[in-house]
Parts: sequence; structure tokens; C-alpha cells
Amino acid sequence: MAKLKNYNGRYCESEYESAFIAFLQSVGWTYLPGNKIKRCYRDVLIADDFRAFITKANTDLLEEEIEQIYDTVRLVGAESDFATLHKVYKWMVDGIQFTPQSGLPIQVTLIDFETPENNIFHVVNQLTVDYINNGQRENRRPDVLLYVNGMPLCIIELKNPADSHSTIYDAWEQITIRYWRDIPHLLHYCPLACISDGVKTRLGTVRTPYEHFYAWRRVNDADKISTMPFAETETMIKGVYAPERFLEIFRDYIYFQDEIFDCDEREIVCRYPQFFAVRLLKQSIIKSVMEQTGKGGTYFGATGCGKTYTMAFLARQLALRCSDIPEIGSPTIVMIVDRDELQEQGIKLFAKSKEFLNLGEVSIVKSRNNLRQELGSRESGGFYICTIQKFCDRKEDKIGLINDRHNIICFSDEAHRTQLEHSRKIQFSKDADENMKAMVSKPYAKVLKEAFPHATFVGFTGTPIAETYQTFGDEIDRYTMDQAVADGLTVSIKYHPRIAKVLLDTKKVKEIEAYYKTCADDGATEEDIEASKKAMSSMEIILGEPSRLERLAVDIHDHYVSACDQDPDRTQKAMVVCSSRAIAYALLLKFKNKYPEWFEEKKVPDGVYASEEELKKLKPMPFMAMVSSVGSNDEPEMYNYLGGVKNDKRSEELDASFKQEKSNFRIVIVVDMWITGFDVPSLTFLYNDKPLKKHLLIQTISRVNRKFPGKDHGMIIDYIGIRDNMREAMKVYGGNTSVAPTSDDVEQATMIFREELEVLKTLFVDYDLLPFLNPECDPIERYKLLSKAAEYVFASTEELSSETGKVSFKTYFLKTVKRMRTAFDICQPSGELGEEESALAQCLMAIAGFVRKMSGTSDVDADTMNRAVAKMVEEALKYNEVESVLESGEEEDIFSPEYFEKLSDVKMPATKLELLIKMLRKQIKEYGKINQIAAKTFQEMLEKTIADYHERRKHLTVEEAGATQEQASEDIIKAATEQALAILRQMNENRESFRKIGLTFEEKAFYDILIALRDQYNFEYGIDKEIDGVVVNDKCKSLAKKVKEIIDTKSSFADWLNNQNVRNQLKLDIKICLVKNGYPPQYSPEVFNKVMEQVENFEENSDMTTAGTSGNAKLYQYTPVDTVLKVAEESTYYGLKKDGE
Repeated sequence: MAKLKNYNGRYCESEYESAFIAFLQSVGWTYLPGNKIKRCYRDVLIADDFRAFITKANTDLLEEEIEQIYDTVRLVGAESDFATLHKVYKWMVDGIQFTPQSGLPIQVTLIDFETPENNIFHVVNQLTVDYINNGQRENRRPDVLLYVNGMPLCIIELKNPADSHSTIYDAWEQITIRYWRDIPHLLHYCPLACISDGVKTRLGTVRTPYEHFYAWRRVNDADKISTMPFAETETMIKGVYAPERFLEIFRDYIYFQDEIFDCDEREIVCRYPQFFAVRLLKQSIIKSVMEQTGKGGTYFGATGCGKTYTMAFLARQLALRCSDIPEIGSPTIVMIVDRDELQEQGIKLFAKSKEFLNLGEVSIVKSRNNLRQELGSRESGGFYICTIQKFCDRKEDKIGLINDRHNIICFSDEAHRTQLEHSRKIQFSKDADENMKAMVSKPYAKVLKEAFPHATFVGFTGTPIAETYQTFGDEIDRYTMDQAVADGLTVSIKYHPRIAKVLLDTKKVKEIEAYYKTCADDGATEEDIEASKKAMSSMEIILGEPSRLERLAVDIHDHYVSACDQDPDRTQKAMVVCSSRAIAYALLLKFKNKYPEWFEEKKVPDGVYASEEELKKLKPMPFMAMVSSVGSNDEPEMYNYLGGVKNDKRSEELDASFKQEKSNFRIVIVVDMWITGFDVPSLTFLYNDKPLKKHLLIQTISRVNRKFPGKDHGMIIDYIGIRDNMREAMKVYGGNTSVAPTSDDVEQATMIFREELEVLKTLFVDYDLLPFLNPECDPIERYKLLSKAAEYVFASTEELSSETGKVSFKTYFLKTVKRMRTAFDICQPSGELGEEESALAQCLMAIAGFVRKMSGTSDVDADTMNRAVAKMVEEALKYNEVESVLESGEEEDIFSPEYFEKLSDVKMPATKLELLIKMLRKQIKEYGKINQIAAKTFQEMLEKTIADYHERRKHLTVEEAGATQEQASEDIIKAATEQALAILRQMNENRESFRKIGLTFEEKAFYDILIALRDQYNFEYGIDKEIDGVVVNDKCKSLAKKVKEIIDTKSSFADWLNNQNVRNQLKLDIKICLVKNGYPPQYSPEVFNKVMEQVENFEENSDMTTAGTSGNAKLYQYTPVDTVLKVAEESTYYGLKKDGE
């Protein structure tokens, strides 16, 4: 190709265009300069290529007949530009019907898809295309066009990689606005479009919105996903534009609705996860049909990744590309969903896709008999959608055989849910198939196998579990939430905890225990009691407490109103998820009492404009409503609110309104409905007040990850503490099943438990443990005894021999308790332990729990400890004077006067020092998550203080006794305490210094590292000046702000730690920022790596929290405790910031 111009040594767009074309040449395209094509400048076809291909493929056609075909394609037209595009695409894929002089109509192939090498592939650049504008002749010149047999099938618009102001959005605007306006006669032949700037390379169609242009990250089926930005161009060219692959995608993976729906102007090209999933599933289904296993495989696709379109692409493949396999031929496809809503969603797509699917009839199955008749009347073809209720078995109406053909393929949408909810024996209600609401009475797989004994079953799910794979077969391909966010298919999810503490009172405890006792008195087994706890748990009672619900309502209201005020032009809908219907309704009443204006019915909210046409489609609705099923025993007020016998109709109306962008209905309160398979792109906020885990948690939070104009993230506001469950669910779904211990395990554990218990008894030989065994002991007295026992552990200066050498009494005690606890958890449920040894064990575990909390050790198993300690100190915690310091779940400002006041209440000096050191360690650790440099300094100061303290204690001689030793010990403790308090004050001053400098708390961390590295490596950067006793360097200050700004744009998302693509880009952006700002003046990898250590430290410790906050940022933690839950304690005034924030 001709050499392109070089402008003053700078990298220009033409050079990138040259490189892009060279890439295309390397995979099989032939370069042809636009100015070398013989044509009239308004023509867009390459006549020579077109005629050459038609002549070679149709040797019987005369020259004038070939010319007629050429003119038909060249002069094509229809009622609209889109209709013309669709018409030409069908000619390209199916051929064009032509009647030669012989008189017999023939189908003339325009592209040979079966033998790609028979086609003529040309890559053309800078093709000038003329058009007339107001009588004046103008022209447009697209960057690159891909021609097959003289027809331009794909338009590629490129932008200069070296120009930060030239973006792929500009390229998209050129194609979708300027080219459609000025040269639509070119785009009539171009179903596909590609936009690229060398870093981002995205595929779409000429009708695709910008936000739906996506990268292509795999070349072959088995490839790992490419995450590096600079790899996008090469992966796109090899994965999409290699000629054979290009024709495969062009023929079967561009979706148009049926011709009669062209007015909708819907054209979609597959994304890479859909393409590879379909290829792999097709192979698996063919293998299953040939081997008659019935298991076509499981596709694990993240919620929001387009599984319905994946089914459509797969159905087309099975219908058109399996004709050489007699056992499949043209198959019948049955799509099974678990509720009416998904059935309606499916038919909206598939009913408009008959031409694309090529299977003939597409319909919803109204009844089981209807399904039998439809399948019995045909030997092939047909696409049917039905709910799982059609497969409910019952005594008076057994399902039995429906059809035994081998070419029936069953797609099961959200297969995990049909497994979980439809595999138990449940009573059948309503006797007509039309209204059936019962669940199946046999395992799902067994029922389907009886109905379709020779069919092949394929599972589609975003959250698979073990049972999913057992029914549908192995995982064929997967596309995770992290990948979906990285590719821009869904938006990121931010997590914001709104958590504070509430304690059960005595009355509530008695209420819970009375309920459990009633279950036991009624003859319930242990399994029944477990079930009753789930149905009526302590958590439910706390969550429904009226004062708590009132605080919750205020907090949700303030957060939502403030968030909407900050972005008033965008629709932001919200969902409140409650743990039970009763709690949901009680919360609704709290809202109604405090905010009655939210319950006035209107068509649109105040201040929202809607046209007359839009208003006709809208119904008057409240701003907030609850959606739930009704129960036969509901209280009259709640029953009537939910619609009574017309509940279904009410739910349908609310469903339709919530999905209308301009409807006044903005906030919905739900329990189980609408939290799976419910898509509302404008849904932005999910206020969660329900315990969730594993697949249900992922399904629920995914309600807010759909893309919507102006929406860059969804927000989870958590009132109950699902953070840890969310982290686990993001890693694996349903894979952590435990195995019950064998009798040998129990026997061995009992022996180990008793051995360790005897060791612990000898440690407390001089301490009276008997009061702990008294069931009548007052809870307050018991707590005091626990505190004294913990103090006994702290005060001991004895050293004991362990497997690792000499260790302190405290360390030896804690390790022994840990071993005992592990054995106790295994053997205690067996009932082999006596009451006394069980009680003593709980006592010792409670003491260890107190010691760990006050020591700040990190190796505690919180869940196990809480279960054991709760039995002993459940009541005592209510009377704990320093409970807010000891309680591990709560964050406090240890610099506040309130903290020192609480600390002064602690009378025992060793405990007071341990508490202070524990809180210092904790605060330094938290500070280190933001500012490594400062935290390291204070950590060294603290460790020196502790070392001095232990050194002085060692010099206490055994001969010193009684009051003398006690006084000496107290003096040592007092001195260490004063040193610790001094560190505390210095740390406070350092933390607050960011205000004097004029930075946020987080920006100060990067300012400190920049100053420290400058001094360490001895280079000049900016000028230091002292302001109010603080050194200020404006240049470092400015650079610190830039670094933090870059982090704010990349971090704080739910998928942060797992998204290597974003992390790599972050590091690249910061490196470029440092170089551009001349830090350091001479490039130094060591300095850069040190800065990146602080960046990585910051990012590692900001996962799943909302980044970009300023002031004294807190990183929230949640530790479940049996009797303590976390809810909004006081409302936050959203939108208002404190000083320094």
C-alpha cells in the first residue's frame, strides 16, 4: 500500500490507519486504495468484484443478466433506510431471487459462506462518497471499508491513538449521525461497524447505541480472556475479521426482527461471550443427541449478559446448521421458565424472530394438553415457551409421556431456581392448567425425563449450583459478573453500608426462647426446631422493631431524596428489600405516616415533563408501593392493600408502571417478588434489609447493574451486613458444602477435647472457676467474673513451654482454647459430653473471647467464638459498661472525648492498657489502609512502647511479692499507658494536618509518600514552606490531588479486587501522570514502584466501600453476632459534608 504522510514526526491518524490495514492484510484481506476503484463517485459498490464473483458462481448466466442483478443490488430501495439495510442483508445471507431468460426463477448467491476462499475480500481506505446537500455537491470519506464480492459489509472509523481529545465516541457519531444523514446509500450495505482509537476497539452495528459497542476479547474457544487495553485491536481483528470467522458472524450472529417490525429499527450483533457460548453449546448438544445422554450442558452467564439473545443465536444454529445430522434435523425447542414474567419477556423477543429462528411456529404453551397437541402434530420445528407449572405432577393427573422424539431440545432459563423451588412435594392448588400455581411433586429432572425421555436439556443460569450441573450436565462456558462489568455490558455495583448497633432486651430474649420451647413441647425434632428458627428467628424480631423501622424509613428517605437532587434530570428508581411481608408492610406504614406526599397518586412526579402521548400510556400511581403476594391469613388491612383476590392484576399493573421511565412510581418495597429476573434499567438504588447469601444475593444485587443513560453504577445500601456474604458469592456460588463428621471423627474429637480441657484446668489451678458452673448466677455477676478471669490471664508473668518454645501465659492459654474449641464444635452436638465439662468449656471460650477482643489479636474465628460465647454472655453484654469498646463490630473515633470517658470507667489497669493498645493497633491498621507512611511511623512507636513495657515487666523478681509487686506492676502499666496516650495524641495531630494543608484525608496519604520519596532519593520537586507548623509543598499537593482523582475514577466498585483489567489501567494512568508532571525529574523505577505500593495498599483496602469520600473515611466491617444486629441507628444528613470533607 502507499506510504502515508508523516506530519512533523508526530504520530497521526493516517499512521494508525496504515497499521490497522496491515493487521487486516495479515489475516487474509487484500488492500485496495479507494482512489484506485473504477466507479462513479456516488456509487459505493466495486463493480468489477461483484461481476467477477457472480460470473464465477453462476456460469449459466448471461452477461446482461449479471448486469441486471448488479443494477438490482446497486439501486436497491425500500420504505426507509433501515428497511433497505434489512432487505440488502437478507439478500447477502440468503441470496437474491432472479428469473433469467430461461424462465425458471433461481436463487443467486451473493456470498459463498460454505467455501470462504471463493469470495473476494478487499480492505479499502479513504473511499470518497459523494452526496448532494441543498443543491451543492459534497463528499464524505470513511476511514476503512471491508468489501466482500464488491459489497461494503463493514465500516470502520479510526481515531488517532496519540490524541487524547479524539475518542471512539467521535467515531461513533460520525457513523451514526453524519454518515446516516449524508451518505445512507453506503450504510444500506454495511450491517456492521467498528470504532477504534488504538486502545479501545469496539464492535457494533450501524444502528447500535454507543454504550452497546463492545470489545471482542477471545480469538478461539479455549482462549483466556484478553484484559490488556492495547490487545483489543489485535484480538478484534483475529477474533472477528479473519475472513472465515467474519463470514460466520455475518451470516448467523447479526439479529434483525421480522420484516414487519422494521419500524422498531432493531439490529444487534452478538458479543463475544454469546458467540463462543453458542459454538460450545451447539457442539455439546450434538454430542448429547448422538450419545443420548440427555444432558446438553450448562451455560453460566452473569445476570444482565444477554442470555435470552444467546438462546436465540443457539436456536438459529440448531435450526440451520445441523441439517447434516439426521437425529437433529430441524429440532423442536421448548423453553422452560419458572414464572409468567419470564414467559412474557421471552415471547416479546422470540415472537418477532420467526425469520431469524427459521423454526416456524413460535408461541406460548397455554396448557399441558396444548403442549402435547403441538408436539404431536409435528416431527420437526417449532419454538415453544412454557412455565415449569405445566410439569406439575399430581395423583389425579400424572404427566407421563408428552413426546418421545429425539430432536426435542429443552432450554431451561434460570435453571438453578427451577431446581431449588420445584423439586419438593408441595400441595397442588387450582385445578385448571391455565391457572396452575403449584410446584412439581418430583425432582425437576425426573419429571422432565418422563415427559421427554429422549430430549436434550440445556441449562442457562447466572448463579449455578451443584444440582444445576446434575440435571443439565457440565459447565460448557461461563461469563462472570466481573467480565460483564469490564466489558461494559453491565454497570458496576457500589456498596455503601449503613450499619450501627441494636441490642435485644430481656423481653425479646424471652419471647424468642418461648417460641423455641413451644416447638420442642409440641414434639418437634431438632430439625424442626432449626426450621422454626429460620421461620421465626431472633433476627426477624429485631428487624421488625417499630423504632428501628422508623429510623430505617427516615434514612432511606433522606438518602434517596439527596441522591436524586444531585442528578435531577435522570430517572433513578429504587427498591427496598425486606426480610418478611409483615416487616415490609410495617415499613410501608412508617413511610406513609412520615411522608404522606409519597402516596398521592399521580401520572408523573412533580417537575417531570411528559408529552400528551406519554401521559396517555401512564396510569396514576403512588411514588412508593409494596409488591407482594397475599396470604390467606393476612390481617385485613394488609390483605386489602395487596389487592386481595385481585393481587395478580395489581402486581401486573405495578410491574408495568415501574418499568415506565416517567411514571410517578419510583420506589418499590419487596420481599421475594421482583428480586430475580426483573429488569428495570433505571433502577439505581437497592436498599437491602434482608439476610442474603450465595445465588439469591447475586440475583438480588444484580437488579441495579443494568445499563441506563447517565447511570455509571448501581448502589447497594446495606442495613443488615451482607458484605462478607457478597464477597463470598462473588467468588463462588454453591460450592462450599460441608461434610458431616463420621463416628470416628466424633470419638477422636471427644478425646482431644477432654485432653485440652484438663490442660486448661491446670492453668487455672489457683483461680476459682466454680461460680461459672452455677446456672443461677446473676448475668451481671457472671460478666464481672469473666472480666476478672481475663485480667488473671493478663496479669500473669509466667512463661510456659510450647511446641515452638517458651511463650507467655496468655499465648499458651489462647492456643489451647483454640484447639479445644475446634474439637468441641465437632463432638458437642453428639451429646457425648457431660453438662459440667460442656459448661466449663463454654466458660473458658468466653474468657478467651474477652482476652482476644481486648488484645486485638487477629487470629480469632469470629463465627465459632460468637456461637460459643453467646451461650454464656448473651445477657451480660447488655450490662457491659465499656461494651462499645469491647464489641468488635463497632467503629469509634478514639480521639473523641467520649472515648476517653469510657476508657476511664475501666478500673483494672492491665485491662485498660490492653484496651488502649488494642484500639491503637486497630486505628493504626485502619490509618495504614489510607496512609502507609504515617501508619508505619506510629506502628514503630507503638511497638517500641510495648517492647519497653515487656522488658520492664521481666525485671520483676519472683522474690518481690504482694503489694510491692502489685505496685511495681501498676507503675510499669501506668508508664506504658502514658506513652500510648502520647502516641495517640501525635497520631491525632498527624491525621488532622490534612486540613491545614488543604487536602482531603486520602489525598494527604499520597502527599506524604511524594514528600518522603523526594527526601529519601534526594531530588528537588517544588518548594517547601511552613504554614501553621505544617510543611506545605504546592507542587506535591497538586500532584497528590491528581493521583487521587485517577484512583477515584477506577476504584470503589464491587468487583474491584477481581478486575485485573481496571487495576492494570489504573497503574498505567498513574505512571503517565507522574511522568507528565516530572516526578521524579529523572525517571526512576524505584520511586515509581514505591508510589505504586501506596496505591495498591489504598486499593486493596477500599474494596466494596464507596471510594472518593473525603474527611475521616471509615472502612466498615460486619461481624455477625447471635443477639446483636446492625441497623441505621441515627439518620445521616445526606448531601451535607462536615468540615474538611
